[in-house]
Amino acid sequence: MSQDADRTTREVGDNEQDLLDAVPDGLFIGGAWQAARDGGTLTVSDPSTGAVIKEIASATVADGTAAMDAASQAFESWSRTPARERAELLRRAFDLLQQRADEFALLMTLEMGKPLTESRGEVTYGGEFLRWFSEEAAHVQGRYGANPEGTGRMIISQHSVGPCFLITPWNFPLAMATRKIAPALAAGCTVVVKPASLTPLTTVYFAKLLADAGLPDGVLNVINTHNTGPVSDAVLADRRLRKLSFTGSTPVGQQLLAKAAKGVLRTSMELGGNAPFVIFDDADLDAAVDGAIAAKFRNIGQACTAANRFIVHSSVAEEFGRRVTERVQGFRTGRGTEPDVTVGPLIDEKAVTKSGELVDDAVRRGATITTGGKPVDGAGTFFEATVLTGVKPGSRILAEEIFGPVLAIVTFDDEDEAVRIANDTEYGAGVVRLHP
Repeated sequence: MSQDADRTTREVGDNEQDLLDAVPDGLFIGGAWQAARDGGTLTVSDPSTGAVIKEIASATVADGTAAMDAASQAFESWSRTPARERAELLRRAFDLLQQRADEFALLMTLEMGKPLTESRGEVTYGGEFLRWFSEEAAHVQGRYGANPEGTGRMIISQHSVGPCFLITPWNFPLAMATRKIAPALAAGCTVVVKPASLTPLTTVYFAKLLADAGLPDGVLNVINTHNTGPVSDAVLADRRLRKLSFTGSTPVGQQLLAKAAKGVLRTSMELGGNAPFVIFDDADLDAAVDGAIAAKFRNIGQACTAANRFIVHSSVAEEFGRRVTERVQGFRTGRGTEPDVTVGPLIDEKAVTKSGELVDDAVRRGATITTGGKPVDGAGTFFEATVLTGVKPGSRILAEEIFGPVLAIVTFDDEDEAVRIANDTEYGAGVVRLHP
């Protein structure tokens, strides 16, 4: 079906509403669901329609402190819980997630917009973090051996870091939560989680799942909020905090690192990317096109590891562009719950504007749009799946993270030039893909 297939605004179905009603609407602190201290709420919208689908509590600074209180109080007992018990709890969580896979997939599609097929894939992907770390939990070991001077023996033991602050992104709301929470719990750490304000429902529902699996009170605390800066600052300034993990944009990561330095916190940062995809003149173009489609349009292009800059040898660039364009023109744009949808909505209007600005800039500098190139009329925050050929050096799209369904092709003539273009980025995330 064509990517510009008609879209119509639709109401939330009965099964969707039942699921949304099952998602708690409070903060999860100390094992209890509770309203925000000031009664404030956060609205969550379906990006495919713009309609509000749920209101949930929005944490205040005082709520963030309460979450740290709970995490700190639970740490001593949780860190002393036998590793095998922690492992079995994570395994129970994995099993519960498999039983509720359809619910989590639908919930992600409702609040984030990705096609249901991709949401199901994320449930599988996210669940594996639970299974992996359930198996790793029982294998945390130290070391016993001679000291470097040879004058004695030493014992090295490993201990839980302490309370952790985990900030998750909106684009993979389940997988990034399990990826951070599972290893922390396996290691005996307690956590305060702040999900992205655009997609908090999946994390909230996952907290409910962990409680159902038997997680002790206070080990996991979830503080959804639209007051992100002040709440995060208060948690980061808490001297009881020992670890920060963040996935998101590079500018925000830089700010968080500076704040974490004051407390000498351990940090894990997964920041922006602008990955290159390099195709040489002897490439198998069928394989290259298949790889390009998967690497670019997964998650509607909204991934820090998405391939954004397609660096193609000048002798095959025209044919590659033709084949990719043909494939993209077969995409179907629409609400992720509808059959055969390939491209869902972008997360919000800012994302649509950003994609449009990058495409317009590239065209002004000499690029050609072979398909797509503009927002889709109608409800929701949709942008057409787009292919740009002949992108010129200096175009913003080659320097900035795209986070949208836009495939940009730039050409090269020799390997040295390809490597130079691929490395001409400030970003660290992403992988160079070479198709021989």
